[in-house]
Amino acid sequence: MIMMKPPLPPMETMNNSNSPPISISNSNSNSISDTKSFPEEDRPVRVYADGIYDLFHFGHARSLEQAKKSFPNTYLLVGCCNDDITHKFKGKTVMTEAERYESLRHCKWVDEVIPDAPWVLNQEFLDKHKIDFVAHDSLPYADASGAGKDVYEFVKAVGKFKETKRTDGISTSDIIMRIVKDYNQYVMRNLDRGYTRKDLGVSFVKEKRLRVNMRLKKLQEKVKEQQEKVEQKIQIVAKTAGMYPNEWVENADRWVAGFLEMFEEGCHKMGTAIRERIQERLMGQQSTGSKYRLPNGEDDIDDDDEEYYDEDDDDENEEYYDEEEEYYDSSEEEKEKEKKEVKK
Repeated sequence: MIMMKPPLPPMETMNNSNSPPISISNSNSNSISDTKSFPEEDRPVRVYADGIYDLFHFGHARSLEQAKKSFPNTYLLVGCCNDDITHKFKGKTVMTEAERYESLRHCKWVDEVIPDAPWVLNQEFLDKHKIDFVAHDSLPYADASGAGKDVYEFVKAVGKFKETKRTDGISTSDIIMRIVKDYNQYVMRNLDRGYTRKDLGVSFVKEKRLRVNMRLKKLQEKVKEQQEKVEQKIQIVAKTAGMYPNEWVENADRWVAGFLEMFEEGCHKMGTAIRERIQERLMGQQSTGSKYRLPNGEDDIDDDDEEYYDEDDDDENEEYYDEEEEYYDSSEEEKEKEKKEVKK
């Protein structure tokens, strides 16, 4: 039987890129040089990888790629736990088991999906699916079922464990944490797209508050946009002033004079309009007639809108003076005559 040596994997995250083949023992060895464990040359190596694969992302795909490229001729089987086992030992998932199975089927590295995969592997499962190696990262995966300290403890013990590397910066837990952190923004996003508060499990008060916040955010974005436009115009003006400083200086007097001329013209029009308005009002009052006449023959028109009072309005002895003539009350003349008669 010919012993095969695995080629160097193309990905930098592979673990076996620089390690020479060694014989398999009952330790945590990743070698494939044992002829008893290595399959015949005429068939592909059957590598098994398992997981939950909730919110399937590129970190999952990279780990499956490493497993697929572990040997020149590899048949990759991927096991996925169902909802009951996952919710019992790990917690609630975002995707259902059917959705997770279907996501794996659309990954190009996967040759076969095994639904209802067991939480802990045993020899019976390995024999049933003719599994040669099990691929997973080397970090101990705590066994929540209580069968052992590590889910892959048995596989490592029999020398069928194949290590892969995790992709830093991406995981299902990280994605869920981002959603929880920006919960309000995602709720507002879905409300804006037509979802109802009942669809999102949001109370009436919270919905109104989020809608107000959404409108305020849009208003802030518009204000920011206008500020940026103004800043751009200011920069253009400043740039233009820097390019043609003499033009600004020479035309400054002309521009100021033009402004003053327009201002003066506007004031003149306003004054003319006010005078015309007053004359129209006086003419309207003359047409209604008046009880009193002034010396020049015009009516003494009382303005209905304004009344002027003097402190001595009730005094019968009030006197009226004019620049050319004086008018006295008749009662005053009678008093003067009485005084003269008394003296006589």
